[in-house]
Amino acid sequence: MPTSSRKPGVKKINLALQGGGAHGAFTWGVLDQILACRDLHISAISGTSAGAMNAVVLADGIMSGGPQGARQALRRFWRAVSQTASFNIIQRTPTDVLTGNWSVKHSPGYLFTDLWSRLASPYLMNPLNANPLLELLKRQVDFKRVRSCNRLKLFISATRVQNGQGKVFDRKQLTAEKVMASACLPNLFQAINIDGIDYWDGGFSGNPVLYPFAYRSDTRGVVIVQINPLRCRKTPTEARDILNRVNEITFNASLRNELRAIEFVSRLLDKGQLDAKRYKKMLIHIIADQDDLAGFDASTKMNPEWSFLQHLFKLGQKAAQRWIDTCLHQLGKTPTVDIPALLAGCGNE
Repeated sequence: MPTSSRKPGVKKINLALQGGGAHGAFTWGVLDQILACRDLHISAISGTSAGAMNAVVLADGIMSGGPQGARQALRRFWRAVSQTASFNIIQRTPTDVLTGNWSVKHSPGYLFTDLWSRLASPYLMNPLNANPLLELLKRQVDFKRVRSCNRLKLFISATRVQNGQGKVFDRKQLTAEKVMASACLPNLFQAINIDGIDYWDGGFSGNPVLYPFAYRSDTRGVVIVQINPLRCRKTPTEARDILNRVNEITFNASLRNELRAIEFVSRLLDKGQLDAKRYKKMLIHIIADQDDLAGFDASTKMNPEWSFLQHLFKLGQKAAQRWIDTCLHQLGKTPTVDIPALLAGCGNE
């Protein structure tokens, strides 16, 4: 994808990156296009799960080689994800490969993993707590360099198991374990213990969290890179699809609440009923591709084939360029998302 030729002056942007397994490669494509755009400067990133991994890889890369270094680091990371999973038992069937179907829901390995994740805990199935994803993070990311990154702010969210509250780790605190805590799905991984506290996936409490932007960033424009839809086109009827929709609703609940709060504060500020010196009006934008992503069933979130990740990457690039072409001039001036319409199910995602 070419870089944008617009020259309206560099605009600052806050990025909110959702989790979604292999679908995080869509976010990789979005980030690649944003990093290639000379008119954009990333002020802060909030990330959960796969979004958290994208965030720290970007920060590491930008410290070692600027925007181009970040683009290269993200490609290396997702390539390593694919290579690490190349011997995974979850693989597409020959029929799905021949027909171009990215789903792995017919894979014996997927069916086995799906069944046992519901019947047995990871404490039973993985008593030695082997975690290849954590080891991958340690190999791919220089966390000392991430902690020293002064070019952007990072907010990585996880969920405390005991009380269900969210925890936000900022850049100066980050380790591979804390990022893994943000991606710790409880049916697949043992809880990540940090300073005596157990954590699960950050999506339960924020997918991703937005409030740090209001208090710890001087930039008003917030772009949510959305890979988990707020609404679905039809009611699922198959067991796995029902469970996936339940997870989507659960993981989006906190985001909905934050969007409602942002819209409420914005209305009060517009009416002069809040002190503009104390409260910030957040301008919300969304980069998404629900038409294409809707064609992938839930199992594709566990498909790390390089060809599939590249496909998602290209979809992300195109979605980001569409947003740049149509919305960049509004960044910092006005939102491009009608929050009440979005939450009511009639807005654009």
